[in-house]
Amino acid sequence: MNKKLNTALFILGASILNVILMVILMTIGLALLSMVLPKNISPTIASALFIIVFLLAVAGSFFAYHKGIKLMSKKVDMDKYFHPIFSSRKR
Repeated sequence: MNKKLNTALFILGASILNVILMVILMTIGLALLSMVLPKNISPTIASALFIIVFLLAVAGSFFAYHKGIKLMSKKVDMDKYFHPIFSSRKR
């Protein structure tokens, strides 16, 4: 396998794992929210809390992804296996 294929597979796999992690975090957040909130809550408040849980799940998955990539880049020489996604402009 060449560097470009490694890069494409890595981006695809990382994106899938990031979405799965976001869904897991959102499910956990909604489960915790349903345990805490009363059953007769206003739909407006419930919608606002759902948006907050969603945004926290997105932020949490981004944070975990960032930390994972940082840890991986310390252990693995990424330049050896992956093609640079963004190259510098030649003038």
